Amino acid sequence: MTKRMMRTAGANRLSSIRQLLRSYASATRARHSQHYFKTGPGDYGEGDVFMGVTVKVMRVIAKKFYKDATLSEILLLLHSPMHEERQVALFMLVAKFERGSGVEQKRIYTFYLKNTAYINNWDLVDMSASKIVGAYLSARTKAPLYALARSKNVWQRRIAIIATLQFIKNNQFRDTFKIARILLTSEHDLIHKAVGWMLREVGKRSISAEEDFLRRYYQRMPRTMLRYAIERFSEVKRRSYLKGLA
Repeated sequence: MTKRMMRTAGANRLSSIRQLLRSYASATRARHSQHYFKTGPGDYGEGDVFMGVTVKVMRVIAKKFYKDATLSEILLLLHSPMHEERQVALFMLVAKFERGSGVEQKRIYTFYLKNTAYINNWDLVDMSASKIVGAYLSARTKAPLYALARSKNVWQRRIAIIATLQFIKNNQFRDTFKIARILLTSEHDLIHKAVGWMLREVGKRSISAEEDFLRRYYQRMPRTMLRYAIERFSEVKRRSYLKGLA
């Protein structure tokens, strides 16, 4: 296939993806998403635009096109102002990473970190960070996560802690705890929720490890972070933590 033919095929793929997304769009669902993902002035998702397409449909579309899609095509989708186009791009990126060679995975990981400006809502982070960043760094230095954790950008900080879900699944908690300590002073509610969630995930595998961390730091935690972390505890134990008596 010539370069011209490849460009034409790529353009046709992008057009097909966008047409499919629009064919499943719902104005009612879009309005709900605009509110749910806080897209108003001054909100964390300010300016994000939704078509109103379900996650199930986006997964199906990504599965249909990811094998032939190039990173250049995925980049165009990821840079879209439309939330669903960015989400399909990330679904395709995750699928390509999971099935890629070591060389391909490195390219995708690098691509991902170069484009965090467009991974700019919590659902986009949560469905991709552990599956790409966490998976790639599992057997490598975790230094990139600490740089992200100290970023001024809320989405990069969320990527840092959510990426550790991959380690948690392998019963490796050290980096989750270290990044959680860095983020204890974060002022953003989305970070409080993410850290609390990851601590809760640790607790599903080792309640003693989670409680050891909590006993040392729970009195310094933002309330939302603590509530998320202790969500699965008994009512009595939750009360003791919330009252500072644990």
